[in-house]
Amino acid sequence: MTRIVIADDHPLFRGALRQAVSHGLTGSEVSEVGSLEALGQALAETSDIDLILLDLSMPGVQGFSGLLFLRASYPEIPVIVVSANDDPAVIRRCIEFGALGFLPKTAEVAQMGEAIQAVLDGGVWTPPGVDLSAPVDHETADMVRRLATLTPQQVRVLMMLSEGLLNKQIAYELGVSEATVKAHVSAILTKLNVDSRTQAVIAAAKIAGAGWAAQGASATS
Repeated sequence: MTRIVIADDHPLFRGALRQAVSHGLTGSEVSEVGSLEALGQALAETSDIDLILLDLSMPGVQGFSGLLFLRASYPEIPVIVVSANDDPAVIRRCIEFGALGFLPKTAEVAQMGEAIQAVLDGGVWTPPGVDLSAPVDHETADMVRRLATLTPQQVRVLMMLSEGLLNKQIAYELGVSEATVKAHVSAILTKLNVDSRTQAVIAAAKIAGAGWAAQGASATS
């Protein structure tokens, strides 16, 4: 049995994706969640999942942070990103961050089914006619690679830094000591090759999407 999780906060679109799965995959089991937290809980209960369909814009997700978190936490589970933003640059960044497919929310049900089947078969699927080629920006490519090395907990800490949370607030949210948070922040700075949490948040905002707003830049250590 093929097990698929649909992570999207819009019930109508979840219904369309479920229809696409049901139409193309007989005997599949589909679960639905509406936030990154709920997705994490579902995966904690069972990691025996064959595919995740991930919305880029839902509660708990900032820019590409949800995708980064999933790829760090469950690298063995393929992910198809679903988004209303079908800009080629967004699609290209999703693939760079480890997604195996990208589905625009304007796609027809038949096309959704085609994408899902292609990824389940071990391929990569992007919308026809989308040019993903672009001049190589070595600085950007290097930061994409560095962001992809963050552990799941470091991704969560960076997300919270971008929200302007202080170390003690992050420690409370994660249920760890403040010293542990400081260790995570230090590791993030090293991995991103930056000197301050301000620079880390700005780098994440530049590479991983505007959702990683630099509002956390004023937060102190």
